[in-house]
Amino acid sequence: MPVITCIEDLKALHRARTPRMFYDYAESGSYSEQTFRDNTTDFARLRLRQKVAVDMSNRSTASDMVGLPVSMPVGLAPVGLTGMQHADGEIHAARAAEKFGVPFALSTMSICSIEDVAAHTTKPFMFQLYAMKDQDFLAAIIERARRAGCNALVLTLDLQILGQRHKDLKNGLSAPPKLTLATMLNLATKWRWGLGMLQTRRRQFGNIVGHAKGVGDTRSLMSWTAEQFDERLDWDKVARIRDMWGGKLILKGILDPEDARIAADFGADAIVVSNHGGRQLDGALSSIRMLPHIVEAVGDQVEIHMDSGIRSGQDVLKALALGAHATWIGRAFVHGLGAMGEAGVTAALDVIRKELDISMALCGERDVHALGRHNIMMPQDFLTEYGA
Repeated sequence: MPVITCIEDLKALHRARTPRMFYDYAESGSYSEQTFRDNTTDFARLRLRQKVAVDMSNRSTASDMVGLPVSMPVGLAPVGLTGMQHADGEIHAARAAEKFGVPFALSTMSICSIEDVAAHTTKPFMFQLYAMKDQDFLAAIIERARRAGCNALVLTLDLQILGQRHKDLKNGLSAPPKLTLATMLNLATKWRWGLGMLQTRRRQFGNIVGHAKGVGDTRSLMSWTAEQFDERLDWDKVARIRDMWGGKLILKGILDPEDARIAADFGADAIVVSNHGGRQLDGALSSIRMLPHIVEAVGDQVEIHMDSGIRSGQDVLKALALGAHATWIGRAFVHGLGAMGEAGVTAALDVIRKELDISMALCGERDVHALGRHNIMMPQDFLTEYGA
């Protein structure tokens, strides 16, 4: 096994071992990718405050997320097409998360189905839902998640309309893929990936194909999906989904303090400060810039999580110090998955936990719950540059 020191090591292996169209699907944003870049560069503008001559023994990264105990406040965020980064990818990621003691959220647009993941894990996982126009499908998939024992529903609010990602169009990413000569030549070089895909039967959207009316294969899936994201999703419809589910509810995609206030009043168990990894509204501010404003608005009313841009344990520390109760990683674990399957996801989690633990200690803290603004130094204009 190669020596893995950071997420960048896994990213390099992911790029070498996975077909370009699927690597680019993970490592891209919408339009100019300004927000995609800002998500990480804004983290880099924050500095940590070193403290010395403090007792660093008996450290703990343990916490909780929506009342569930976790080994560190980091979950594996829902990512579509994970099963195309590595054969049976969602199963590999869910197993790694379970063994590590952190949450895993399965995407509506996963390759492995809810039932597939439930059959290959022993503990409950979360399910992420996109609001669809087909109410029969919506009710059925919520019921499937309930029967599978999912312990929370993560409702994504920022994908009523799909943001354009130029790389996906140029790579011919679709279901089935548009196989240009360049695509076929690239696929031919990824023999490790190809062998894995040949050995699995899971190569289409398992939560949808065979479950949605009129969708029996990947070709019919594309036309169905293009019409199904609910452009009319509003808070009344969110309330109906909440009532249909009846369990713990996490609202994902909050990037505005006013939306956060509505979500808090709505009774969500948690909100996720997120810009969809820079894949939706390009030009929006990074999640880490908006986090303090949302914490100020509703931090005493609802549990606040954050995603978008986290690539290290130090990023997790910075988010916690700025008021997040917990964080979610997407690309960081996908790089591990594409690199080495379940072992790669475990490696990504291990890298992040070690970085969080060591950096926390060097900041003079022994418990993640003690982290706060006193651990962070930021540019004077970080919170006011855009009048957020």
